[in-house]
Amino acid sequence: MDDNEFIGLVAKRSGTSSEQATALTRATLTTLAERIDGGEARDLAGQLPEGLQAYAFAPSETGERFGCDVFVQRVSGRADVAVTQAKDGVTAVFDVLREALTPDGYDDVVSQLPAEFGEVADLTAPFVQRTRG
Repeated sequence: MDDNEFIGLVAKRSGTSSEQATALTRATLTTLAERIDGGEARDLAGQLPEGLQAYAFAPSETGERFGCDVFVQRVSGRADVAVTQAKDGVTAVFDVLREALTPDGYDDVVSQLPAEFGEVADLTAPFVQRTRG
C-alpha cells in the first residue's frame, strides 16, 4: 500500500476530502506515536508507506498515558477539525492501519492501548468497514 492509497482509503471511510484525510492521518499517527512506546512506534513507522513514516516516530521511549478522549482531542487540534470529525478520522486511520500492517504489527500497536480505545480501534475482530454515526 502506498501513501496515496492509504490516504484515499482514509478519505473514503471518514467521508472527508483527500486534504482532510491527509491531515487526519498525519495527526492520528503523530498522536499514536506519543501514546505508544518508542520501540513500537519505530516498528509501526517501518511498516507504513514511506511518505507517512516520519509521522509515526515517537518523541520519547516511554509513551504518554492518556485516554481515548484526549487522543481524539489532540487529533482534532492537529488536523484543525471538529472533535466528531476527528473521531471518524481516527477510526478510519485505525481501520486502514489494520489492513496495511501485518496482523502481528497491528496487534503490537493496539495492545499498548487501553480497552476504551475500542471506540476507535478494532482491537480484536478482522477488518469490517464501520458505518459512520
